[in-house]
Amino acid sequence: MGEKAVIVLHSGDMDKVYSALIIANGALAMGMEASIFITFWGLMRLKKGELEKGPLSKMNMMGLGRQMIKKRMDKANVVSLERLMSDFKELGGKIIACEMTMEIMGITKEDLRTEWVDEWGAVGTYIQEARDANITLFI
Repeated sequence: MGEKAVIVLHSGDMDKVYSALIIANGALAMGMEASIFITFWGLMRLKKGELEKGPLSKMNMMGLGRQMIKKRMDKANVVSLERLMSDFKELGGKIIACEMTMEIMGITKEDLRTEWVDEWGAVGTYIQEARDANITLFI
């Protein structure tokens, strides 16, 4: 069995979604397995057309902080979240969507980009995934 990284993405904040995808892509690039269990506000980024729309976690300033960070990221040639997700999936990354959270938040499978989701599950699915992981993170 190879090395594995498992990330819980609880937040839907732009910078935290970036962190999860950058770390997960890094793990995949280093030959590890990687999966992201997406729950609560993280699920909002799986909704159709919503991946790039999350607020900045600190100093959002009604969206102005987010705009400033995006300009700096563009200047530094940081790829989009859409590209990071595409790379993650192409490299064999696994997305698990939390069904319990979907029910609580009134999100249906039809609301989500189902082509990104590999598995629908709950806490038991996450525990099973993380049980043999070398790295586990909560973002």
